[in-house]
Amino acid sequence: MAEVTFGKTVTLSQAANLIKTNPGTRFMLRGEPGIGKSSLLEAVAGDLGYDHAYIDVPNMDLGDVAMPVIDHETRTTRYYPNARFKVHQGKPLVIMLDEFSKGADAVKNMLHPMLEKANPRLGDIALSKETIVFLTGNLSTDGVGDSLKAHSINRIVSLHVSKPTAEEWINWAINKGTIAPEVIAWANRYPHIFASYTDPAQADNPYIYNPRKATSSTGAFVSPRSLETASNIVQTRSQNDADAVIAALTGAIGESGARDLQAYIEFSDQLPTWDATIADPKNTKVPTAPGACAIVVFGAISRVDKTTITPFMDYLSRFDAEWQAVFAVNIAKTPSKQAIAFSCKAFADWVAKNQDLL
Repeated sequence: MAEVTFGKTVTLSQAANLIKTNPGTRFMLRGEPGIGKSSLLEAVAGDLGYDHAYIDVPNMDLGDVAMPVIDHETRTTRYYPNARFKVHQGKPLVIMLDEFSKGADAVKNMLHPMLEKANPRLGDIALSKETIVFLTGNLSTDGVGDSLKAHSINRIVSLHVSKPTAEEWINWAINKGTIAPEVIAWANRYPHIFASYTDPAQADNPYIYNPRKATSSTGAFVSPRSLETASNIVQTRSQNDADAVIAALTGAIGESGARDLQAYIEFSDQLPTWDATIADPKNTKVPTAPGACAIVVFGAISRVDKTTITPFMDYLSRFDAEWQAVFAVNIAKTPSKQAIAFSCKAFADWVAKNQDLL
């Protein structure tokens, strides 16, 4: 049975499911900066097979929402909505009003008809019955300028979205397939980079966002969003010198995070290449440092295919049992790699032999 938190928080996946199963309800997702709230737009639209519209509310003026157009025949005016909303297409949509609570009051008032249960509209165009509208914003305690008035609050259902755990983020990163293994390995070793400032025990956590103090000289901090940025920097490190890479990482995830991640980059640069590992799995050097082992394992989950998984299993057999289990558990949870793993005899033999480790 799933743990019940009595409505305190929901995960991103729980929020997405609520949005999909309650299309007439206007949910507002509130959570700390950079935790992935906006990423739900494409995820929800993709699951439903709908087109989607991203609306950046704080950067809108009234004319960006709708404008009056003169109808000379009836001597009246009509409101024509901006094309970015796509409501003129007359088909089901998923519309996200991003950072709604940071928008100008006049803009929020113009968007209010979209929040109505009965006959929602934008300008003079009614939304299709299937169209879903949801909002995002930050927690009031984040101190980044969010505010809602009572008439807005009464039209929405506010959801406090929790930060992903290290395990949840790692699963996402592996499935995405483009996150640097060094970053995944670091996240595995330092799960407290996903902690929340709302937990009093995290008052001295140097990695995370905390509105009560500066997190670094740059103001940067670790979040799922900034980790993806850090991954891009790590993957292009061969094109930049070491000082530039550290400076960029400091600007992305803060000084504490950058210095710790640097050690994983140094591990990675000392490891054998993937081609060398696959070509000679019985003799290629096996790392001993935990950080280096983590980089190899998480990197392999993203890279293995039908032709390379068998030689990699030969190489992995020379690692400590702990790292073999980490590989097996995580690849089994990765949808794009499950068929590759379970169709490999070497992997199936390992599972049969090591069920006690799983």
